[in-house]
Amino acid sequence: MTTCPECGAGLTLHDSIEVGEIVDCSTCGTELEVVEENPPVLDLAPELDEDWGE
Repeated sequence: MTTCPECGAGLTLHDSIEVGEIVDCSTCGTELEVVEENPPVLDLAPELDEDWGE
């Protein structure tokens, strides 16, 4: 169990969570990235830049 860095809600993560995995907060909908596995630590997921088909 860990908390959302955006809204502070408690999040339960599955046992096979990996660093770099993206999860959604079920309360606020924010995309979060796993930055540490044990204990689980989340940070805001990086924004993906639009490539406009290039």
